[in-house]
Amino acid sequence: MQQSKNLSPSPIAFSKNSFLERITPLILTYNEAPNIERTLQNLTWASRILIVDSHSTDETIEIAQRYPQVEICQRKFDTHAAQWNYGIEKVISEWVLSLDADYIVTDNLLHEIGKLDFNTPINGYFSSFKYCVFGQPLRGSILPPRQILFRKQYSEYVDDGHTQLLEVEGSSACLRHAIYHDDRKPISRWLWAQDRYMALEAEKLQNTPVIALSKGDRIRKLKVVAPFVILLYCLVLKGGVFDGWRGWYYALQRMFAEILLSLYLIEKTMRS
Repeated sequence: MQQSKNLSPSPIAFSKNSFLERITPLILTYNEAPNIERTLQNLTWASRILIVDSHSTDETIEIAQRYPQVEICQRKFDTHAAQWNYGIEKVISEWVLSLDADYIVTDNLLHEIGKLDFNTPINGYFSSFKYCVFGQPLRGSILPPRQILFRKQYSEYVDDGHTQLLEVEGSSACLRHAIYHDDRKPISRWLWAQDRYMALEAEKLQNTPVIALSKGDRIRKLKVVAPFVILLYCLVLKGGVFDGWRGWYYALQRMFAEILLSLYLIEKTMRS
């Protein structure tokens, strides 16, 4: 499979009537040197890009400072929701484009956003994802759509396990084009993150009544079942087997994460 043309950065020119003028991209970073430049390359249309950095120790800050639109605020990380809400408070535009440091906003998505109606009653927009492994998109992934574009005054993040949820007052809609999730950090960093994430997920599953859990989370609470379910889901239902080694790489990553979660859940059961 050839690399998608959508991943190639190209500055976007837009008219003075473009919806993009009303948006500030907001990015969270911590040691994102392998990713941040590719993300920023497709945001050069923005007059201001706000980065909330959790005191990176690599070249993240130096890379970001190459872009004159970038403003960097540093804050010690406590939770994802607190970090995002801190950034939202510093946005002065009407709309926020919320991005992780490994997200690529494609030209197609930018053109779609640029044509949105100024007078829309919609307060938030969801985008689906194309998950990339070593720069190439897979046929499918387990990533759910995320609300990436929203009106500042109607929006707030809340913590949800290892991640966060955005709560937006009023109505929301879905964008047609996807964001590319293209993380190039080494596997050692991924393992470090998954250990933290799955510990938080285990806490969430342990403390949430079964009736309030989704079907997927109920399967995860079965411990030994979930890793094999997620492997088959990624390879068969999401077509990963047709993506060659990239598909296997992703499926094994997700299986490993579920094994780690199962171990945390078993440990909690044994200690209770």
